[in-house]
Amino acid sequence: MDVGMRSLAASLLIAALLGGSAFAAECPGGRADALGTERVLVVAPKEHARIGTMQYPETLPLADKEVVITFDDGPLPPYTDRILETLAAECVKATFFMVGRQAHAYPATVRRVYNEGHTIASHSQNHPLIFTKLTLLRAEQEIDQGIHSIGEALGDPRALGSFFRFPGLGRSRAVEAYLASHGIMVWSADFLADDWTHISGQQVLHRALARLEEKRKGILLLHDIQPATALMLPQLLRELKARGYHIVQVVPDGPDRPRTLTEPESWVMHRPAKPAWPAVLTADSNKPAPSVQSFGWPHPFRSRLVAAIPAPADLAMLMDSQLLAKVAAASAGEDPVLPIKAGVWREGAAPVASFGLPSGLGNLTAELTSGELADELVAPEATFASMVASSPWSTHIKPRPAKARGSAGSIRPAAPVPARPKMVAHTPDPTMRPVPSY
Repeated sequence: MDVGMRSLAASLLIAALLGGSAFAAECPGGRADALGTERVLVVAPKEHARIGTMQYPETLPLADKEVVITFDDGPLPPYTDRILETLAAECVKATFFMVGRQAHAYPATVRRVYNEGHTIASHSQNHPLIFTKLTLLRAEQEIDQGIHSIGEALGDPRALGSFFRFPGLGRSRAVEAYLASHGIMVWSADFLADDWTHISGQQVLHRALARLEEKRKGILLLHDIQPATALMLPQLLRELKARGYHIVQVVPDGPDRPRTLTEPESWVMHRPAKPAWPAVLTADSNKPAPSVQSFGWPHPFRSRLVAAIPAPADLAMLMDSQLLAKVAAASAGEDPVLPIKAGVWREGAAPVASFGLPSGLGNLTAELTSGELADELVAPEATFASMVASSPWSTHIKPRPAKARGSAGSIRPAAPVPARPKMVAHTPDPTMRPVPSY
């Protein structure tokens, strides 16, 4: 075992014994206000074979506002390198589910991910488009070859964690049983950010935060082969820090790593209870009983929350006449039936609570406005060039061909060809089938 592996093993053992604070305390070269890694969670794959509420009843035993960040489909420089730099700056540890042929193509990046303290797991050898269409024998070969390729790139098979995620989350019971028989834990996810759909970095950021706010904890699935993910990750980590979230790293147990002790019920996602009405009040309840005034009494049907509109001309003349003044005087102290002056009719309504998005779901903190994010998350030419210049697959960056919406015999004219076509990142070997993100 080399020096880097011994250092990681020692760090994991110290983190497990000290409640997972080792990584949070050791952050060389990071930001002064870095997010950090709160703790290390050591799990036993043989005891909990399948996790992730998107597909399974159980998920990781996380506390409120704890997040596990995972990346699929890599490694693919320079995007994986940029993501690693961001994680190092924020002292955050993640789990990388690697494709075997990607690991074989970029072994140096695989070793860098490991030596920087992240967890490495398997994501099959070739990332088949539809994993459930494979025969059981072919699926087993995909799993075994992927594990072999990643272990070979690492130089030590023991450095590979016994975690596996299905390509495209295409699960089957037969393959799950095969993985369980080899002591491999299947990971799904608790929420996604849709970064494989070629949306902007700002959209990826908003979806990740909105879905996290809904569940308040869980496993986030991202992809380290997507440029939008690499661009938005610094903002995501800062926003998690601002909202009080904590990062948890997950590792499998072993002879030198005893599992973290947990309660069985902590492996079930407990969603916040939705408020129900009417509420049942008990004797020791602190909530006051509703009063008749809360329903608008003594005038329940006389609402003041009306929109201000100009009075019609004939009604304005009636209001400005003395007839309504006499009617009001005859009411013996009660409120007039109608306003006396037309100007009263035009009074604005009192402000009411917004019916927009719940607080925190659609907005970021004051330090990160939408305008600022839009500028930062759109990669300029210089940034994009720096991300691809040193990559051996940079020649595979090709403009996406424009699709003509019309033809010679159609009435609808063809769409104009865009002046600047979008750039699409292809996998290292153009002869292979493209690896879809998931």
